[in-house]
Amino acid sequence: MTHPQPVPAPDAPTVAAVVVLAAGQGTRMRSSTPKVLHPLGGRSMLGHVLAAAAPLAAGRTVVVVGSGRDQVAAHLAQVAPEALAVVQEEQLGSGHAAEVALAAVPDLEGSVLVVNGDSPLLTSRTLTGLVAAHDAAGSVFTVLTAEVEDPTGLGRIVRDDRGAPQAIVEERDATDEQRALREVNAGVYVADAGTLRRVLAGLGRSNAQGEQYLTDALAPLVAGGAPTAAVRAEDPDDVLGCNDRVELAARRRALNDRVLDGLMRSGVTVVDPLTTWVDVTATVGRDAVLEPGTHLRGVTAVGDAAHVGPDTTLEDTEVGEGATVVRAHAVGARIGVRVSVGPFAYLRPGTDLGAGAKVGTFVETKNAQVGEGAKIPHLSYVGDATIGRGTNIGAATVFVNYDGVAKHRTTIGEHARTGADNMFVAPVTVGDGAYTAAGSVITSDVPPGAMAVARAPQRNVAGWVRRRRSGTPAAEAAAAAEGRTEAPGADPSESSRAAHDS
Repeated sequence: MTHPQPVPAPDAPTVAAVVVLAAGQGTRMRSSTPKVLHPLGGRSMLGHVLAAAAPLAAGRTVVVVGSGRDQVAAHLAQVAPEALAVVQEEQLGSGHAAEVALAAVPDLEGSVLVVNGDSPLLTSRTLTGLVAAHDAAGSVFTVLTAEVEDPTGLGRIVRDDRGAPQAIVEERDATDEQRALREVNAGVYVADAGTLRRVLAGLGRSNAQGEQYLTDALAPLVAGGAPTAAVRAEDPDDVLGCNDRVELAARRRALNDRVLDGLMRSGVTVVDPLTTWVDVTATVGRDAVLEPGTHLRGVTAVGDAAHVGPDTTLEDTEVGEGATVVRAHAVGARIGVRVSVGPFAYLRPGTDLGAGAKVGTFVETKNAQVGEGAKIPHLSYVGDATIGRGTNIGAATVFVNYDGVAKHRTTIGEHARTGADNMFVAPVTVGDGAYTAAGSVITSDVPPGAMAVARAPQRNVAGWVRRRRSGTPAAEAAAAAEGRTEAPGADPSESSRAAHDS
């Protein structure tokens, strides 16, 4: 599905196009999944980059794909169907990738944002600030930079005595003096489309990798007197890339910390941030409490003053105001206001719990509509069912919804009372105010106000234990209760009667 995207502010700077470089093999991930598709915080890495760029309201979005192109293109069709996937057949460097992208939109004019697809911590604030600075400076090429403690492996920003950018030098091509610099290239650029086309056409591959570097575009523009700029990101974490699973875990942690910080500052109690994980696509209302071990995934929405956890996972689930969800797992469910769920409940897709309802311990629901104030307290499976307002479902109840070929539905009316250990063999309807006896297997409709009893009559075989289990603790207990002494062995004369009675 398409993820919700930030809404551009009316006065936000804009660009004509966004180009995302996502063709790399990502060999250090050691994965059959393309690097840019690895998930964190509710989106793929590529999805985070696209979301960060959304407020720029680009007329075109071009994503350069290469390794795993089919998977990346299929993902784009889900999360950004308006984006154009362009194939870079040979991975000949970032400059070549940008050239391939611009060739796909030959009539493009205006500013172009170029960004790497493996920068999941990029924020809209950083990108809009970069574009605003580019516009204000009248620049034709502006690079985003960051000051970092350890610049190892990153391209260095070389400035002149006045602080103007002169070049971007990759570490493998840098001098010892340049390697000592701590201002690094973030891999994010804003450039005039026409200028960028011309400079890319003249780039060579005389470097250690034999590739066409987009970073080499800066130096010839400076030499030609073109206006250029370099803008430093306020938060160095914004520009961090992701090249292996260790870095992926670190980016996931940093992203989650940002989300939780925002929630707590908005009035949410997060009891233990180290064990609480919330996707960027989830929302949590004021005065809600997230206990340790809580995971909110997808487009989950938790209402005001709701209490979630501990040890609870909610995916694409709505939790109403004042609801309580404890040690539960829910996917695609709607939990109404003041509903109580758990502990140890599993709400599957299509579950819809009305206001004040209860789903208790070891209860599983699927495609079930549970009315206001209805209760399913414990040890039950409720699948393909409608349960009316104020009804109580007895313990150990099973809604038998599948006949081996098709699913069928059960309807329980309002204010009904179903007994423990019932089975409702669908399709079947229990009317308003009806009762069903404990241990019943309900295969026919029950009229409103009726009592349904569907179980075999009980038959007691007197003396069975004395005859068939002589000498056991059970036989001794029975004999004591009957006020007699249990013989040490069975009476052979009783064997024929025992066989007949059993």
